[in-house]
Amino acid sequence: MKVNSWNDYDPLRHIIVGRAEHTCIPGWEPALEAKIDRGSDMWGKWGPRPLETVEKGNEELDYFVNVLESRGIRVDRPTPLQWNQSAHTPDFSTQTLFGCMPPRDVLLTVGSEILSAAMMMRCRFWEYLAYHPLMQKYFDEDPNFRWEQAPRPRLTDASYQLDYFDNLTQTGLEEKARNLDFVTNEHEPLFDAADILRLGKDLFCQHGLTTNRRAMHWLQRHFPDHRVHSINFPDDPNPIHIDATFVPLRPGLIMNNPVRRLPPEQSRIFAANGWQIIDAAWPAHDRAPPMCYSSVWLSMNVLVIDHKTVCVEASEVNQLEQLDGLGFEVIPIPFRHAYSFGGGLHCATADVEREGTCEDLFPKQVPGTQILSN
Repeated sequence: MKVNSWNDYDPLRHIIVGRAEHTCIPGWEPALEAKIDRGSDMWGKWGPRPLETVEKGNEELDYFVNVLESRGIRVDRPTPLQWNQSAHTPDFSTQTLFGCMPPRDVLLTVGSEILSAAMMMRCRFWEYLAYHPLMQKYFDEDPNFRWEQAPRPRLTDASYQLDYFDNLTQTGLEEKARNLDFVTNEHEPLFDAADILRLGKDLFCQHGLTTNRRAMHWLQRHFPDHRVHSINFPDDPNPIHIDATFVPLRPGLIMNNPVRRLPPEQSRIFAANGWQIIDAAWPAHDRAPPMCYSSVWLSMNVLVIDHKTVCVEASEVNQLEQLDGLGFEVIPIPFRHAYSFGGGLHCATADVEREGTCEDLFPKQVPGTQILSN
C-alpha cells in the first residue's frame, strides 16, 4: 500500500470510511451553540444517541463501503472508542466524547502525509485515537508514509469568546461572520481538516468557526512547498467546513453553494487559471434530518471517485440530475440516516490513496485570496 493524495477528484484507490458506534451528543462547551442552536432537537440533551439511529446510520455506512469495494477501492474503518465517557485534561473536562463517523474532520492527507488536525471542540480532543491503529498499520506498510500530528491545542477558556452569544441576534451573528469574528479566537492554532481544500500545490483554507488564521500560518510553515490561501464565504453565518460550500468536481470545475458564494475578489484566482465555478443544485429537502448538526446543503457533500464518477446521496434528486447533466456517472448512495452522525458522503471519508501527483494548478497568482507568508 501507499499513502498518496493531492486533491479530491483524481482516481480513488484507498479510503477510510467512518463508523457510527457509540456516537454521543456532546455536553455543553464554549463553542457548542455555534454547532447546535437553541431551536435544535439536540439542544439541552447530551449522551448516547439512540441505538436505533446508530443501527440505521451504520447500515448506510456499510452499504457505502460495499459500493466502493465493488469498484476495486480498498476501504479501511476506524476503531470506535467508547465515546460515552467523560474525559479530562489539566485544562478542561467533558461530559462525553463525540464519535468517529466523519474522519474528514480529523485527517488531512497531503501527498504521502496524513496530518491529525488541531480541532477546536473539546469533545473531539481524543478523536484521533480511533484512527491510531490504521496510522500504525500504514506506518508499517508504507516506508514513505509521514504520520504527523498538528500541535495539540489546550482548549482553555482563553481560546473562546465566552460571552460571544450573549444577547446575540441572527442579524448580529451574520454581521460577526462577515467581519470574521467567531466564538473561537486566535489564541492558539485551531483547525478541522474538513476546512482545507486540497488542489495540488495550493491549499485553500476556510476562515471560520473551526479554523483560524493562526492555524493557517502553522500550515504554511508545515507545508513550505505549498501556497496556503485564506478564503471565506461572507453569507455563511456559521462557517463550519468547506465541503458543503465549495466542492471541486474535476480539474477546472468547482461547485459553489449558491447562498454562500465566494466573493468576486477571491474568485479571480480561479478564473485566471481557467477554472469554472458553477452554482450547486438546490437541495431536495427543506430541512435536515432529526438530530443533525448540518444544513440542507449536505446535498452537495459528494464523494468524487474519479473525473467521471461521483457518489451522491440517493434522495438528492436535484444534485443527481445536475451532475448527470455535467457528464458524470452518478452513483446514488442512501445516506440520510448517516447525516446525523457528522455529515455527508465526503465528511464520512478520508483519503488514503488517489492516483496523481502534486500539480501546480494555479500558476497565475492574482490578488484576492490571501497567500499566507511562510
